[in-house]
Amino acid sequence: MESNEFSYELKIPQERVAVLIGTDGETKKEIEFASKCILDISKEGDVTISGEDALLLYTAREIVHAIGRGFNPKIALYLLKTDYAFEIIDMKDVAGKSKNTLQRLKGRVIGKGGKSREEIERLTDTYISVYGKTIGVIGETMQVSLAREAIAMLLGGSMHKTVYQFLEKKKKEMMFGT
Repeated sequence: MESNEFSYELKIPQERVAVLIGTDGETKKEIEFASKCILDISKEGDVTISGEDALLLYTAREIVHAIGRGFNPKIALYLLKTDYAFEIIDMKDVAGKSKNTLQRLKGRVIGKGGKSREEIERLTDTYISVYGKTIGVIGETMQVSLAREAIAMLLGGSMHKTVYQFLEKKKKEMMFGT
């Protein structure tokens, strides 16, 4: 390995490997091309990312991580935009070890028929993926922190209506600078 080459190793769930590779390797090629990195993916979900540009390498890792956390690759690729961020909220921090609590919290964030998640996505202009014990958010940096705040409110037991009102207010503040 040359001295100017960097690499990351990470693990993604086995059932997300096919999504990361894509039909005929399309997704993998697209990530490699866009990030100028090489992805080495095992069937078990071990991914090694190597490249010479540390920043692009970090971005490629974020994209792979996002796909591993349930995001559609097309959305994960938005992370190539400079002002976009990816954040993971671990529900274990709130739910502890209780499976029931975890299910209830997931339900709160997703909402009936996905309504709650869609509403937060709409009000914050972000993409949200609830997968396993985590909630992932992709969007512009400021919007991601807003979505994180809203999700934290829901996880903390706030009523959906309260959360949406909070987001509406924040959205107006951003638009009109009040």
